[in-house]
Amino acid sequence: MEPFSFASSSALNLPVNVKINSLDGYQKPIPFSVLLKDPDLRHRGSNLSPHSELYVTAQLWADSKPLTVPVQTAYKTFKTGRRWNEWLTLPINYSVLPLSAQLAITVWDLSPTGGEGSHFHAIPFGGTTIPLFDKDNTLHKGKQRCRIHRHKAADGLSTTKTPFARPPQRNRKDAGPSVDGMDERMRELERLEGLLKKLEMEEIPQNQWLDQLVFRKYAQLEQSVLKERSRQGHRAAAQHKDGQNGAEDGSEGSDDGENDEKFYLHIEFPRFDHPIVFTDQEYPPPPISSFKLPGGSAAEVRLRPPPEVSFGPGINIDAAGYGDSDAGPLIRIYDPEVGLRNNPAEIKHNALIRGDRSAVMARDAKPNNKERDDLKIVLSYGPTRELDATEQNLIWRFRHHLTKDKKALTKFVKSVQWDNPVEVRQALQILPKWTAIDVDDALELLGPSTDNPIVRAYAVDRLRKSDDEELLLYLLQLVQALKFEKAADEDSAAQDSSLARFLISRAANNLMLGNYLHWYLMVECDDRSPTQGQEHRKLFAKVEYDFMTELTKTPDGPERRKTLLRQGELITVLSKISKELRFARIDRPHKIEKLKKFLADPSNELIKIEPPLPLPLDPSVSITGCFPDAANVFKSTLNPLLITFKLADGTKYPLIFKTGDDLRQDQLVIQIITLMDRLLRKENLDLKLTPYRILATSTSAGAVQFVPSMSLAAAVAKYKGSLLAYLRDNNPDRQAPLGVRKEAMDTYVKSCAGYCVITYLLGVGDRHLDNLLLAPDGHFFHADFGYILGRDPKPFAPLMKLCREMIEGMGGTGSTQYAQFKQHCFTAYTTLRKSANLILNLFALMQDANVPDIRIEPDKAVLKVRERFCLELSEEDAIRHFEALIQDSVGAIMPVVIDRLHGFVQHFRA
Repeated sequence: MEPFSFASSSALNLPVNVKINSLDGYQKPIPFSVLLKDPDLRHRGSNLSPHSELYVTAQLWADSKPLTVPVQTAYKTFKTGRRWNEWLTLPINYSVLPLSAQLAITVWDLSPTGGEGSHFHAIPFGGTTIPLFDKDNTLHKGKQRCRIHRHKAADGLSTTKTPFARPPQRNRKDAGPSVDGMDERMRELERLEGLLKKLEMEEIPQNQWLDQLVFRKYAQLEQSVLKERSRQGHRAAAQHKDGQNGAEDGSEGSDDGENDEKFYLHIEFPRFDHPIVFTDQEYPPPPISSFKLPGGSAAEVRLRPPPEVSFGPGINIDAAGYGDSDAGPLIRIYDPEVGLRNNPAEIKHNALIRGDRSAVMARDAKPNNKERDDLKIVLSYGPTRELDATEQNLIWRFRHHLTKDKKALTKFVKSVQWDNPVEVRQALQILPKWTAIDVDDALELLGPSTDNPIVRAYAVDRLRKSDDEELLLYLLQLVQALKFEKAADEDSAAQDSSLARFLISRAANNLMLGNYLHWYLMVECDDRSPTQGQEHRKLFAKVEYDFMTELTKTPDGPERRKTLLRQGELITVLSKISKELRFARIDRPHKIEKLKKFLADPSNELIKIEPPLPLPLDPSVSITGCFPDAANVFKSTLNPLLITFKLADGTKYPLIFKTGDDLRQDQLVIQIITLMDRLLRKENLDLKLTPYRILATSTSAGAVQFVPSMSLAAAVAKYKGSLLAYLRDNNPDRQAPLGVRKEAMDTYVKSCAGYCVITYLLGVGDRHLDNLLLAPDGHFFHADFGYILGRDPKPFAPLMKLCREMIEGMGGTGSTQYAQFKQHCFTAYTTLRKSANLILNLFALMQDANVPDIRIEPDKAVLKVRERFCLELSEEDAIRHFEALIQDSVGAIMPVVIDRLHGFVQHFRA
């Protein structure tokens, strides 16, 4: 089948237009005897002159109802022919047109004395009705030839009596003598009309001088045919006229379409690049209620005639209107109120269960065995699971019994009807009695689904028990949670927010927290994208102002505030030189030379920094200057800068700074990796991860800690395809099984296992040998997290990156190290599944953050991560699932092909 390109009518947000071109036809002069009998005919414009002034009106109809008011042409005088050549615009768009839309066009004649069907001083000269969509549901376009029904206004009805084309009719015996010459000219006229259509649509080539000859021949032939058809119509009318159907009114003809005067109106519709096919919005099926017939046995009821009901759309019934049911014969009746209005019985039921009268009974309510099992199932739900009405009523009924279970609080908050003041009062009274919750549940209460300030304050009180080191792990999400705080007005949002006050007080007393809170807030204030509203920027700016105010109240606050300002100046200087080198039209060696001169220039205050300045990327270290000779510019589109700073103890701290890229997504991934590393260490599982530091300093700039390492692509190229040779060269030990020092091999195996599990859970994509890095001491890690949550620019990408080169570095699939690798993967996967709620709640708090891969589908970000945890599986099934992932990754062919192609591309770029 040939490809067919089209556009949908629902996407065409343009008004309907039609061009009124000209009117062709021949009108025989009315005899004077007729004019003497009917003096009103002498005042009609069309009876006075063959080129009298006419005007045209157009109106859209659908399903026998008008869609718009009529529009009409401007006044125009005619000399040689009735030609308007005027575009009319109707007040409706194509996108909202129904399939039955049709255009009713009426040509009006001037008649001062009025008459049948007159409109002020005009009387219908003729009318025609043309649908906007053809039989294939495609919008008409181009020129159209519409038959005019004389002395009739276009009706626009579904069964119109003024169609634009004559329906095919069988030959009648009384139609008069057939004229062979006339039939031949009609056939020739129809053939030429079809060719002109094809020429207009550019289906046949154009030849200007021949086309002009054909146009003139067509006009002459059309005029002669119209005159001849008009004479035949008058002769037939004279032969069949009777006393009741005379020609006194000047109509000369009957309604059968054969004896009328032949007039045709030429109109034109707009042309589009593609055919416009009608499309309509699909609405969900209406709700259905079930109605049981009263009394009688099933056999007796089936014998009764079905009731007269109106079945709604999408209701499946059998021929008799009955459906099979264990409870007896049922009939489905369309009830538009079901699902749209509250059920009085349900309202009364909820009032009895959840009202004041049940509060006393709920204190002593104990669940039975079945209810205990149901509660256990509800409490096992993840943070993304919503509760239905039955589950909410169950939690509410046994709320006092559940106060001893810390995991039940989040489910209880979901079961409260927060628009009911009585329930809100009872819920807030029971809240202080609940057992202290964990941090992951506190983070869930700070999410977008909770807007009660007292509940959010309760969650903040739980966060107060966390130390500064743990709080730093969640700081990025807690800053985003400020967007969900509710205040009386925007100006008081920061003051009324218990979360904002908590973050400000803790950050003012801790250097690390204060440093990162400052930069997280500054980036949000700098974000002017459409997804970041003005109210949010104003909120973050107010929190930053309050933080600076609180900072000055501490003993070393003024000095710390001055330090933050100096950090801003440092970032400004680095951003300036980075942009200059990125847009400079010089080669890379000259860019490196220019960077070294800039760093060595004392006026830029980078060669020596006094007093020592805490580094924004890592405030635990203070820089005193830089090493200009160690500077470098990487081979990349954005030309990142490598700058080596000098620390207070004389050691080096290499740092990558780049502009033109938003590092907030990479910053989020590194933060989650750091958190997972801490969770694994709590279980005495150190997988030798390398969560290097990343800090976004604006929406288009940031700093990255540089870890001396080599990409797998470079290591494979240097050591002839063997990572084992790379490890053996950097960590030789002849007594070890593979010739690699035991500590280095152990580090390599553990770090490979850790990153395989973590990158799978986060859905990290675009993995190739250039962003897989290996340090000389055996630390393996990933870089460049531009694609997460399952997104990948390459086709058939594996769910987990475990390439042949990584396995060969362990000694192959038959080695002891490979078996240890798999065991570390299983242990890490099952350990992180236990903390799945914490990780999911962190992603839920980021759903409004301007992170590219979360912004694509904010409501599905948490679900994508949850899917990879496979929480519905048991621990044994989860291990088998991950083992299958490893086997699929080892045997996959497409990643090998992709790595080879990527290597070729990078080789040609170099």
